[in-house]
Amino acid sequence: MRILLAEDDPHLGNGLMVGLRQAGYAVDWVRDGAAADQALRSEEFALLVLDLGLPNLSGLAVLRQLRARGQALPVLILTARDSTADKVTGLDAGADDYLIKPIDLDELAARVRALTRRAAGHAQPLLEVAGLTLDPAARQAFLAGVAVELSSREFTLLLSLAENAGRVMTRTQLEGALYGWRDEPDSNALEVHVHHLRRKLGAERIKTLRGVGYMMPKG
Repeated sequence: MRILLAEDDPHLGNGLMVGLRQAGYAVDWVRDGAAADQALRSEEFALLVLDLGLPNLSGLAVLRQLRARGQALPVLILTARDSTADKVTGLDAGADDYLIKPIDLDELAARVRALTRRAAGHAQPLLEVAGLTLDPAARQAFLAGVAVELSSREFTLLLSLAENAGRVMTRTQLEGALYGWRDEPDSNALEVHVHHLRRKLGAERIKTLRGVGYMMPKG
């Protein structure tokens, strides 16, 4: 799952990027509002982690422009501004959640999971589809109640397919969930991950639509 992180503090931004990547997310990090706005206009993300005090274009301006374009991706605001008025302003501008600095990485990861889960239309913390049970918090998959050993990217790919069960996911969408700007995957990396998942879970759980992409059946 791909996240855009907009944070101008180099130390905090690096720490957040590393922490989110360790939690299994593909993270692209920008340090000013103009760069964040451009990235949001040109690329697809599952969630935006947004600092309010950005240079060039404020976080609130980025948020308002995002919503004015009709983009509905979840937005989690990070800020040192802890007054009620600041929270109300951010939420009224279109934010989905609010986290006050200093940031606890475990809490950040939990809020990201909650926001992306609701955005995908899943109210429960566990996702059950095609005979599988996925636990995003533990990054663990179970087949008939038995834990399946998966790499971080295998789990991310499986989760993306499961959250969109019954819908075709294009190669671009799936690679976007797995890799950020700094990653340089091999040309056949996606196919390799799909092959490993089929070997571990059964080929019938991931269908190939030639020239289009992949799909996980709902049943």
